[in-house]
Amino acid sequence: MPASGTAATILPDAVFDGERLRPGLALDLSGGAVRIVPANGGHRRMAGIVTPGLVDLQVNGGGGVLLNASPTPEGIAAIIAAHRRFGTTRLLPTLITDAPEGAEAAAAAVIAAWGTPGLLGLHLEGPHISPARRGTHDGRFIRPLDERTIALAEGLCGRGIPVLLTLAPEMARPAQIARLAAAGVTVSLGHSDATADQVQAALDAGASNFTHLYNAMSQMTGREPGMVGSAILSGADMGMICDGVHVSDAMLRLALAVHGVGRSHIVSDAMPTVGGPDAFQLYGRWVRLAGGRLVNDEGNLAGAHTTMAEGVARLVHVIGLAFEDALRLAITNPARVMGAPSAIESSPAADLLLWQDGRLTGFVLP
Repeated sequence: MPASGTAATILPDAVFDGERLRPGLALDLSGGAVRIVPANGGHRRMAGIVTPGLVDLQVNGGGGVLLNASPTPEGIAAIIAAHRRFGTTRLLPTLITDAPEGAEAAAAAVIAAWGTPGLLGLHLEGPHISPARRGTHDGRFIRPLDERTIALAEGLCGRGIPVLLTLAPEMARPAQIARLAAAGVTVSLGHSDATADQVQAALDAGASNFTHLYNAMSQMTGREPGMVGSAILSGADMGMICDGVHVSDAMLRLALAVHGVGRSHIVSDAMPTVGGPDAFQLYGRWVRLAGGRLVNDEGNLAGAHTTMAEGVARLVHVIGLAFEDALRLAITNPARVMGAPSAIESSPAADLLLWQDGRLTGFVLP
């Protein structure tokens, strides 16, 4: 990178400001903050595109740590550190279906760790899901939505800690969903065998997101949209795993073509193998990485071995999205889902990323 002027002000090829790509913008990084300034000379030129860090709403683990196994502030810190290496600077640690005590331990850990850079809140994926669509989730812990979970989620939101709760509409009453939404919980629909009517009732009650589209949900048929068709036709947000394993690239294209970029986002659904060893234990059984797939002893996919940066690259080079739209799916939209900012001037300078040809090359600052 040819240098001119002070290192505190950079002039990249373009800047993603949180909404669109803008060439000719200079960034003042003095004092650790980010400020857009006029490009009037005296700036350090930088080849590539500069963006805020990536935002991931579904991170089960990383760096050899699984949140279910280590629901502690130290476990959360290890997961955040593992994903930061790959450009994800804000994330929701995600607890999959567990005993009530597991969710309470995870909530206590997030409360204790609140304020840690990169910690965006808590995602509870289950246990209020359909046994028929549980995937790798342990059926022993599945139960209808109850007061214990509602109170836990309300308590976190009351502390100003964002909560994403994935549930199946058939395992909750609309009045319960409305209560959660009124408390500020982002209710996401997933792991469900619901009909289109059940999905619509949940959306009408306040559910506003879908968890990993296509996976672990009732499918489209000629006579019934199922949850997949309902999500694609809805005005709600929807998350997708873009790893070439969980969903075919053609079906992602279809979903984006119909639903649009504005209410879509990608997630990693990452497990401890990201930045960690190739195997880990889940519910006391081994999950192993083979050929890019994480498979448990039952032969089911058990989360993903991918990163948000890899998802962005796949959106651009395989799915065919414009880089600007891919960035919206990995930064702008997931941040909005959780009520978090995405503007580059709200980002710490240390979180800025540098991209070339739709691929992450590293952090702007060493």
